[in-house]
Amino acid sequence: MDEHTWTVIVEAFPRLLGYFVRVTVPLTILSFMLALVIAVIVALIQYANVKGLRQICRFYIWVVRGTPLLVQLYLIFYGLPSLGIVINAFPCAVLVFGFNEAAYMAESVRGALESVPKGQVEAGHCVGMNYLQIMWHIVLPQAFRVAFPALSNSLISMTKETSLASGITVMEMFRQAQVINGRVYQSLALYSEVALIYLAFCTLLTALQHWGERKLGSYGQTTHQPGVFARLFGAGKRGAA
Repeated sequence: MDEHTWTVIVEAFPRLLGYFVRVTVPLTILSFMLALVIAVIVALIQYANVKGLRQICRFYIWVVRGTPLLVQLYLIFYGLPSLGIVINAFPCAVLVFGFNEAAYMAESVRGALESVPKGQVEAGHCVGMNYLQIMWHIVLPQAFRVAFPALSNSLISMTKETSLASGITVMEMFRQAQVINGRVYQSLALYSEVALIYLAFCTLLTALQHWGERKLGSYGQTTHQPGVFARLFGAGKRGAA
């Protein structure tokens, strides 16, 4: 690399990192929180086998998982205005990312719910707990521990997928790199810098995932043993009862 390239890299780094912290990270967090709420609701509906709603959830998962994320972004941001519905770029990205990732996370949560032995649900009924109490104190805490690695992977994937928001004019880190490159024409250097920032953040998330798995007792434990989340809400005591 010549001196000019290094100058571009050094001068661009604070701007890229600033947009990553101010836009990319909030976009990831808000989208993931929305996705988690939707995923839990969809998974619970399927787990309870609510007729009518279960078919709607399966249709939602089928459509979202069967169409590209970028197409969904364009459809909502550029397509809905023709119907008189206009959504700003950032909220649109949050909604699309959230609903898209929720379709994948819902299947992970559903599988985790079904991994909890049915005998524990029956035991909850025997001690006088209603359905909501059984789900909150017994099933969900154990399912959360089982689903934690998959949900963590979804968070890491979502962090990288936020770069697609540049296609609908969200000024996140990748979009900013495109703007800078339009002036200096240093594609290799700038996009490599963007890739390294993503890599560093995803490496941090991976380390946090491993730490969380150890705290939740994911290693070397069976699903019927109460983990940290379960103990926080008293699931260990109630489940044992």
